[in-house]
Amino acid sequence: MEKPWLSAYETGVTATLSYPEQTLGDLLSDTVRRYPDQIATNFVLTYMLGGRFTVGGTLSYQQLSDLVDRLAAALAHLGVRTGERVGVMLPNSPHYIITFFAAMRLGAIVVNINPTYTSRELQHQLSDAGAETIVLLNLFWPRLDEVRAATPVKRVIVAHVFDTLGFPSSLLVKRAQRRAPEWVDVRPEPGIFFFSDLLRHAPSLPQVRPHPDDVALFQYTGGTTGLPKAAMLSHKNLIANVTQVNAWVVDGQPGREKILAAIPFFHVYGMTTAMLYGVQLGAELVTVPNPRPIDNVMRIIAHERCTIFPGVPAMYIGIINHKDVAAYDMRSVRVCVCGSAPLPMQVQERFEALTGGRLVEGYGLSEASPLTHGNPVHGRRKVGSIGVPFPDTEARIVDLETGADLPFDGVAQGELCVRGPQVMQGYWNRPAETAATIDAAGWLHTGDVCTVDREGYFYIVDRKKDMIIASGFKVLPREVEEVLYMHPKVMEATVVGIPHPTRGDDTVTAFIVPRPGAPPTAEEIRAFCTLHLAAYKVPREIEFRDELPKTMIGKVLRRVLVAEEQAKQQAGKKTDRPTA
Repeated sequence: MEKPWLSAYETGVTATLSYPEQTLGDLLSDTVRRYPDQIATNFVLTYMLGGRFTVGGTLSYQQLSDLVDRLAAALAHLGVRTGERVGVMLPNSPHYIITFFAAMRLGAIVVNINPTYTSRELQHQLSDAGAETIVLLNLFWPRLDEVRAATPVKRVIVAHVFDTLGFPSSLLVKRAQRRAPEWVDVRPEPGIFFFSDLLRHAPSLPQVRPHPDDVALFQYTGGTTGLPKAAMLSHKNLIANVTQVNAWVVDGQPGREKILAAIPFFHVYGMTTAMLYGVQLGAELVTVPNPRPIDNVMRIIAHERCTIFPGVPAMYIGIINHKDVAAYDMRSVRVCVCGSAPLPMQVQERFEALTGGRLVEGYGLSEASPLTHGNPVHGRRKVGSIGVPFPDTEARIVDLETGADLPFDGVAQGELCVRGPQVMQGYWNRPAETAATIDAAGWLHTGDVCTVDREGYFYIVDRKKDMIIASGFKVLPREVEEVLYMHPKVMEATVVGIPHPTRGDDTVTAFIVPRPGAPPTAEEIRAFCTLHLAAYKVPREIEFRDELPKTMIGKVLRRVLVAEEQAKQQAGKKTDRPTA
């Protein structure tokens, strides 16, 4: 097929790559052989004494591998077998990395769980995945405890932040945590185990040999249609995408890079571009459990001298607009890859002026492990473009009505379809939705509408569906609407994402028609949503209306609501609706 984008590739990037026939467990083992003494994880919690003392801890690749073997042996002893689903509800931490690779060595399947999920969301995901084991931070235990009996979970492994820390950090963190109001003391009982105890297990692994085609990960996503479902990503899918990322960053230095791992690992973007790419490269993963406030990220870059920084637009926007940005030396940063939302060119330029590094926009989706496109890191990038397809990745745009191929002329608009070794096997237990998303020829229909110029650079111009991108995460309007309809004072509701003029993502906005009588307040609606939804899904803005704009057949016109709000922004008008 036509591939005009190949001429945009930098020197050193080839049209096709060689992919190792290995599993993700092999990925770690190879790096341990090459860099046993290199720092693998640098877990940064805070700084003391003006930055002269770091509260946290490091693990070498050999130490990390030893802990992975110990946890894998312990999980096998508890009954975890090949193909079983293991829920992982952890922030970025050594615990996450250890758990992930322990599951990979057993041939188990990791089920990524957002730590901000409510009990209701957690129950749905565990039940849908059929997960019998979950590893979670002690602070998250109350939410699981509420619904545990209604899930398949048989084994709960409770981790504490200080589990992998050496002295004196472990003592300092333990004392501070136990005094914190959010501390949760989980009591031993049948079916509950402790991460630190399992790490003392003898590293005697069962003879298990996963195959590269085996599923490694359930990544829950709204996909292009319907309710949240698990994209099944194999070892081969993820290895392929990491290989593509490694080829794309032409000047990556094996064994010498420091990657800022601030994007959540439970999001496949953070998992691939930070954790897996970092391990493949033998890099030091500067692991950040909470990137907020943005000062935290700036301080860590300055102190740890991070060289590679995968992020989302909100991070870069927060940094360049910070009042004290000049006080932080961030010129160690060489390469930044931005995803999840459009990146304004002025943000790229200002960030590059501050750091001296290159900030480029890419594109992907959970169903593709996730990356499919990127602007050349040191080559030509174009304003507003998501870049060009990665090596071995085919891309085309098709007519929304007929499915016919459209020309790469910068004018025609069609649905973006991609095909490549990183594309998922399908959706777990959703054959009809899999067939609707991946056609018989292997093309993944992304649901995003694009144009392509004559040089093969792609531009997202619209979303085929109404997905909202808030704080870097996907929000399904229907999921939020279902919660709103649970409120007794709500008669009708619709939810849209209003593009924020400066933040670079969407504001979750609810339009509500109250039931006759005493109408609810915005605060009441927000408090109700907080009980049933993760914080990033809760509407930040709420507007009450007498009616919603609809088609002749009664379908709510979301695009009309978005257009109205954008017109108000442009006119500089203030609305009457309450703000978060």
